[in-house]
Amino acid sequence: MVSGSTNSPFFRQKGVTLIELVISIIILSVATTGILMVMTQTVISSADPMLREQATAIAQSYMEEILTLPLGDPGGGEVNGPEGGESRGTYDDVWDYHGLSDSGGARDQNGNTVSGLEGYNIAVDVSNDSLGPGTGSPALRITVTVTHDGQAAIIVPLVAYRLN
Repeated sequence: MVSGSTNSPFFRQKGVTLIELVISIIILSVATTGILMVMTQTVISSADPMLREQATAIAQSYMEEILTLPLGDPGGGEVNGPEGGESRGTYDDVWDYHGLSDSGGARDQNGNTVSGLEGYNIAVDVSNDSLGPGTGSPALRITVTVTHDGQAAIIVPLVAYRLN
């Protein structure tokens, strides 16, 4: 063998072929895409627990406010909703909250929007119920439902019963 010949082991090229290179690029691209999809989903849903916890706190706050009031209108003449001219700051019984809908943010007891909670929507429903067959105990079922504008999956219902 001649030392300058192209058939000599010293001149044999070492490296990868174009096909091997393309296949490795495809494999790396698929793996990177999979990893990025998982990371994107994680980032999108990372705020969910915080939003859900905040929605729960809002629902509990509304429920606590409602449960501190008497069942019926102290002045008489219950209409199963707010009496004419009443606003959130003057609600004086549980039934006044029936049909309350605070869209565009949680509000305090006086009806003022709470800063930082603009994306939440709160709905309150009050209805007559009983505690079970044969008990004959009249009760009011109060449902506070909190949702969030940016996250359709966040729906937090809170239910309580109030007895006479």
